[in-house]
Amino acid sequence: MTVTSEMAALHRAMGELRQRVGELRSRYGDVPPVRRLVNDVERLDIDVADLGGLPTAPAPRTEGKGPEIVHVPDTPYDPKLWHDADDEGVGGYHRE
Repeated sequence: MTVTSEMAALHRAMGELRQRVGELRSRYGDVPPVRRLVNDVERLDIDVADLGGLPTAPAPRTEGKGPEIVHVPDTPYDPKLWHDADDEGVGGYHRE
């Protein structure tokens, strides 16, 4: 499905949804659940209109390899890295 056909299908689905919510309003009247559905359809219409103005996302890279793996060593960190640091929630260390 191309972007144009996806948007066309979305517009058709939104039209049908509007029609069905209108039928519910005719059947049940202006009750809170129907008002919420009407509001939801209006919000979806706004989102669909916003989506129509966006450029399409670039296709993902297919270089034949997966995501880059970053190896984190198990060796301890240099103690100088933590000099003057406090453990949050534990309080400060006694300084000498």
